[in-house]
Amino acid sequence: MTIDTGTGAAYQLGYARSSGPAGGLESQIDALVDVGVEPARIYSDKADDTSPTAARSGWAALLAYARPGDTTVVVGIDRLGRTAPEVLASTLELTRRQIGLRSLREGLDSEDPVGATIINVLASLATIDEEAGGSRGESARRAHGATVGRPRALDEAQIAVAERMRAAGHPVPRIASELGVSRATVYRTLADRRANR
Repeated sequence: MTIDTGTGAAYQLGYARSSGPAGGLESQIDALVDVGVEPARIYSDKADDTSPTAARSGWAALLAYARPGDTTVVVGIDRLGRTAPEVLASTLELTRRQIGLRSLREGLDSEDPVGATIINVLASLATIDEEAGGSRGESARRAHGATVGRPRALDEAQIAVAERMRAAGHPVPRIASELGVSRATVYRTLADRRANR
């Protein structure tokens, strides 16, 4: 589907990624076509190589083709990467390039205010992760892989996202996964906010 933005054509670009050797690309591609993505603009990667450093040639091709104003459409936010950090990094890359994001399963759309907020929080988390890269390694060496102290609390922006997602009917485990915290942290934070109103 071509979208007329007034300054030229913007495209919906589909991305599909199989999560195992059994495949699953066909159903994702069908879902993308069903929402108007042209088959010629769907990029994909197969999980033939499970190595965390394996190249994602389909994702690289999409980024090479995409222009600001285009929108990347995926079946689920988890299709953007094989790990949570990779999903966050992919979201940040799209945000930096001014490429929209639409995730069908979660109902996220960067054109929607709530969706844009959630996507921006994910991109912000990736930025924090990038900036903390050096200190994280040192902390890990000191702790020998152990988690010490209280679980990480949510900041005000994350609490707002959690409240909006909960109001929209998203389950707590998904909210916790999106924000990178434990379910207990989400439950506790939402309960505290209700009690203080």
